[in-house]
Amino acid sequence: MLSTDDLRFIAAVTQAPSLAAAARSLNVTPPAVSQRLRALEARLGVRLLDRSAGRITLTDEGELLTEWSARILAEIEEVSERLCERKGVVAGHLRVAGPTGFGRRHIAPVIMDFSRMHPDVRIGLELSDNPIRLKPSAWDIVIHIGELHSQPFQMITLAPNDRLLCASPDYLARRGTPHAPADLTRHACLTLRENDEDVTLWRFAGPDGSHETVRIDEGVSCNDGDVIRDWALAGFGIVLRSEWDMADDLRAGRLVRLLPEWRSPDAPVVALLGPRHMRAARTRRFLELLRQSLTPPPWRKQG
Repeated sequence: MLSTDDLRFIAAVTQAPSLAAAARSLNVTPPAVSQRLRALEARLGVRLLDRSAGRITLTDEGELLTEWSARILAEIEEVSERLCERKGVVAGHLRVAGPTGFGRRHIAPVIMDFSRMHPDVRIGLELSDNPIRLKPSAWDIVIHIGELHSQPFQMITLAPNDRLLCASPDYLARRGTPHAPADLTRHACLTLRENDEDVTLWRFAGPDGSHETVRIDEGVSCNDGDVIRDWALAGFGIVLRSEWDMADDLRAGRLVRLLPEWRSPDAPVVALLGPRHMRAARTRRFLELLRQSLTPPPWRKQG
């Protein structure tokens, strides 16, 4: 009753946020998606989606079909990959998600290199200000930067990354230099809203092992790291930002590191993946290449 094309169609529809988005991913029109969905429901004799109240949600039957579709397609893909591996070929569909700024600078170039090395692998890269919020089952690898509390996926650390407090020389000339974390409450602070973190609560550990937490006054905020860095360079305020993003400006003197004896919680670069995805050759090879590109971390280069 069901073909693999049906299973792939269901997977595309249920992984997309809307039927219009599903149509784009399938390269068809939204009416074509609706028509095929109705035909599939009629053939199966069950409703797969509930379209009431202006929202589209899965019915119990839709949940069941979605779960089994993902499982069956994964098994089919794994068999195909295993056969390709026996021929010495890496193939399949590699789906990578990551943070926007870091992705542009450090993931996208590796994607290009990997594609040249393994032309039989189809690659999709999704960049977002909060990749951890994306549906994990839709991705082979999710790159995350920062602390993670409870999460059910396998985590692999790719590179160390500190959070640094810094400001431009112009800002410090106008507003003075803070000498302790508590001084930050009297300064203009720039905040990056990402990963659903409490961005106005800045935590520090002192050289003597003491800890201090400061609730800064959020003057200006944005969810784009490039904008926050540009504001800091323009002298708008103090920023607590990842080392990978600020290292070049610090080396060039465009920014000055503040309170170097006080450390903020580390924000390592990690990869999240499920156990099945780790078995795929394409995933292993890509992680190896990405780790190589981050070893040693480019933001800690000498000179």
